[in-house]
Amino acid sequence: MSKLRTVTRVVTAHRQKEGGGFIVRRPYPTAGLDFVDPFLLLDEMGPVDYRPGEAVGAPDHPHRGFETVTYLLEGESHHEDSAGHKGTLRPGDVQWMTAGAGVVHSELPSARIREQGGRVHGFQVWVNLPRRDKLMAPRYQEVPAAGIPVGRSADGLAEVRVVAGEALGARAVIETRTPIFFQDWTLRPGALVTLPLPAEHQAAAYLFGGEALVAGTAVRDGQLALLGPGDAVELGAPKAATAPARLLLLSGVPLHEPVARYGPFVMNTPEEIHQAILDFQAGRMGEIRRSP
Repeated sequence: MSKLRTVTRVVTAHRQKEGGGFIVRRPYPTAGLDFVDPFLLLDEMGPVDYRPGEAVGAPDHPHRGFETVTYLLEGESHHEDSAGHKGTLRPGDVQWMTAGAGVVHSELPSARIREQGGRVHGFQVWVNLPRRDKLMAPRYQEVPAAGIPVGRSADGLAEVRVVAGEALGARAVIETRTPIFFQDWTLRPGALVTLPLPAEHQAAAYLFGGEALVAGTAVRDGQLALLGPGDAVELGAPKAATAPARLLLLSGVPLHEPVARYGPFVMNTPEEIHQAILDFQAGRMGEIRRSP
């Protein structure tokens, strides 16, 4: 018989500036919650409506020792890196970048958004790499919206886009270095689903629209619900709700390894952080080569 998880804590995200000056809502890391192993950071970017010439992003910056996941809901984002990858993310697209030994990365609103303005909304999540993979060769996975598997409940009230893991019969196409669930749920009024969630996973749900019932606890927009032990979780939405709830369900097997972090570098020891800084300064993480 399944053991349902319960909510052990609810954390409200705070707002802060990132990159070139864009605003994010961040439930962690904060003073009260450093990370949710193996997830290091959860940023909700926007939603924001830019006027022409206002849009900003994150110009050239390095990463080492972890993975960045960009999941776009609205707008367009142009990315490129020192490994030669480049492209434009559009609504529903996912970019899963494994920085590994090191990469220089750039993420900016598309030229159209910068010139004409527009609405931008999405997420960036940092996923820690285990010690054995910290210095692996960088790699890149990009999946367009049409390639993200979708699952639906029998009554049609719950729908999930499965970026990583599996739910409601849908299995992700993204390959992860450790077992991870990354799911975007839409819960219409009256929805109620019980989802298997591996007992070895540490899990949390972040609300970014409406109100949901996470393990029977009311959770509102901008709140993160941390889940306790168990092998299943119940997700739902109040029948009286006037709009669907939207939430990210993130879970994974904790690494239980030391975490040393300094800005865009996440390693296991301070000495490894120092080496990452030296390697970046010496150009060993490469540079983004752009046509004149």
